[in-house]
Amino acid sequence: MFPLEELMKRRRRLAVVAGLCLSFFLATWMSLLPATPGLEPRAAGGGTARFYREKHARPAGDTGDSRLHVGETADPAGEPGTPVDPAGSLRELELQIRERYDEVLRYRHQLQARRPGHADPGRPLERRKLMDSEPGDGGDPARAQERPPAGQTGTPAGPGGSTGGSSALGCGSLAAVTDVRYLGSGYTKAVHRAALNRSLSVALKSVDLAGHDMETCARRYGDTGACYRLSSFKIIKEMVLMETLQHPNVLKLYGYCYQDNGGIQETVTAITELGSPLEMISLLQTPWEQRLRLCLSLVRLLSFLSRSPLGSLALLDFRPRQFVLVGGQLKVTDLDDASPLEAACSPRSATQACTLQFPARNFTLRCSGGRCEDINEKRNLYNAYRFFFTYLLPHSAPSALRPLLDNIVNATGDLRWGVEKTLSKMEEVLHLYRTGSYLHSLNHSTTGYKEVLDSSIPEQEVRCWPSYQQDACLLAVFNLGEALSLCDGHAHCHALVFTNQTTWTGHHLVYLKSGWSGLSRAIGQLTYIRLAS
Repeated sequence: MFPLEELMKRRRRLAVVAGLCLSFFLATWMSLLPATPGLEPRAAGGGTARFYREKHARPAGDTGDSRLHVGETADPAGEPGTPVDPAGSLRELELQIRERYDEVLRYRHQLQARRPGHADPGRPLERRKLMDSEPGDGGDPARAQERPPAGQTGTPAGPGGSTGGSSALGCGSLAAVTDVRYLGSGYTKAVHRAALNRSLSVALKSVDLAGHDMETCARRYGDTGACYRLSSFKIIKEMVLMETLQHPNVLKLYGYCYQDNGGIQETVTAITELGSPLEMISLLQTPWEQRLRLCLSLVRLLSFLSRSPLGSLALLDFRPRQFVLVGGQLKVTDLDDASPLEAACSPRSATQACTLQFPARNFTLRCSGGRCEDINEKRNLYNAYRFFFTYLLPHSAPSALRPLLDNIVNATGDLRWGVEKTLSKMEEVLHLYRTGSYLHSLNHSTTGYKEVLDSSIPEQEVRCWPSYQQDACLLAVFNLGEALSLCDGHAHCHALVFTNQTTWTGHHLVYLKSGWSGLSRAIGQLTYIRLAS
């Protein structure tokens, strides 16, 4: 037998060896996990937020050395010395910049064609930005982005909804931002939240200098300034589209600003309406009426995109994260991957050229007039089905409406309907719900209930799902009859409070209560107590 002290030493050695093995295993496993570009949290001192904070925090003239400079040779990904082919690679990069510039210019010219005489005569031609560019810019992307000495301000719709320079937000507005917070980023853009004049909350969109697109481009071409211009055209394209596609379900552009930032000239910041990101798990827990509003907003948007001023637009990067909620309305926020191009085809190539491919199934569309018929509209509609309708529409809907909703889900899932018929059916559902036609009877006897005017019950909560309030049972009803019917069908409901609040459809909000103790005065509210209780 070993002495006790020797046994303890051996155990300690075994524990150390086991710990080292476990650490090696975890390190190896984590190194094999793929990183998701753009989803890593940004350091507190990076990007747009840092630039505006430093603008206020630093003494005048003190610019510091920590920010990115165009002339730096260090590789953005932390791998110095990556070899590049200066001649061929830079020509390829210049071609990509030119293609993006031409694309944005086409959209801009279409916008100006819709609004003749909109050009600003007071601004020198050589100082125009791409957002305000004219054919006189000579087709030079670099010249189109030449910066005025004082910074350039945009002229889209301002927070009040009007257009014109007087209401637009620009560089002067950004100088006064407070409470700048990082919200998130994708492959190209970083988004920050900021407060203007401590009252208006806006979103600031800028190129993510540490993002996937910038890092990949700089590593390949070795020219940070050119890579920034390439990425910035995505933001400029988005700004032009926001200005062109003015619709209740397209995020509003409040303004924009060009100014130097950390050694990079002509950094562009878009100032837009602020929305809340979509969280599908949270949406599944919201009342059906709110989910109906979201899906209806989406179909109205797709109807508009199918006949937009630029033609039928496809949202090529169609995911829930490309949308936000503003006041309960769904709005598209990411338009840099929107495209009006429709696949060309011939009768012989239709099977290959006109096939829409999705993870679960494929669709072959008809070739008509050299184009795949309604391919952009169908792509958008099927994506709406697979990301939104199938999860949000039927669940917990009023029983009388479920056959109609199931029909909508099945028809869009099979692409049997176009977007206009889908919108018509959705509007029909809204009408039936708004008018109370989904109820078996619009009347319900108040016999068995005692009415107490101008009163409420602060506590005595009942739990139900889904509810407008997490810690209570707050439901939307068409009328008192539906409210009493719900209370009768709930085992723990012994009273209800008919509030003076309504939803977007005009339905009333009511609380179901487990009792009536603590009855208190509340002007405009009605309490109904079950006498049988």
